[in-house]
Amino acid sequence: MTAVRAATAGPAAITRSNRVFFRLLTTIFRGFAKLYLRLSVEGRENLPLTGGYVVAPGAHRSIIDTAVVAVAPERVMFRFMGAESYFKTPGLGWFLRSTGGFPVERSTTDREAMRLAEDVLRSGEPLVVFPEATRHNGPEVQPLKDGAAFLAARAGVPLVPIGIGGGERAWPKGQKLPRPRAMALVIGEPIYPADRAEGERVRRSDVRAMTAQLHERLQNLFDRAQRRVGL
Repeated sequence: MTAVRAATAGPAAITRSNRVFFRLLTTIFRGFAKLYLRLSVEGRENLPLTGGYVVAPGAHRSIIDTAVVAVAPERVMFRFMGAESYFKTPGLGWFLRSTGGFPVERSTTDREAMRLAEDVLRSGEPLVVFPEATRHNGPEVQPLKDGAAFLAARAGVPLVPIGIGGGERAWPKGQKLPRPRAMALVIGEPIYPADRAEGERVRRSDVRAMTAQLHERLQNLFDRAQRRVGL
């Protein structure tokens, strides 16, 4: 299981101006994505209407995936956890924090980071966690980290898988700018954590079972998203 350590103050510190800025950016990018990337989104009805949930996108193939996933909902602001190194980059760090992101150190295990992520979920906000942890390539969804399933189980919230199609073709590694290639998102039905009594610890076997189910769903959704863009 891969956990994360918060690098700065907790993620609950998000302001109204952050939300306004996020909506402005997503409105602009949504227009760009529709025109330049011909982005299509299937399955928005599978996003819960209320309460927090963990968004688990796959397969993670391109740097543009984060921005594309951000415009999946029409009215909801997704929160993002990102590698600490990104937040130390001048300009980029300000931008990520301004859009509701918060930095984490992925190389260590820290209960405080989990608490902060749980706070986001229990406050009723959706949190995006890429379960492959980093970008890969090829037609197979890579083995997943347990972090997304563990957070969903701890917070008692659903896990929503999203297949991303066309990302590797639209903006592959080494390419300076995205290409005008079609992309698609296919949002799957939520996966719910096993029931547990109040105060009962999350069972590792339940987390592993949830991760296995997520992997199967993501492969199916990724294949469908790829077919939607002709791959």
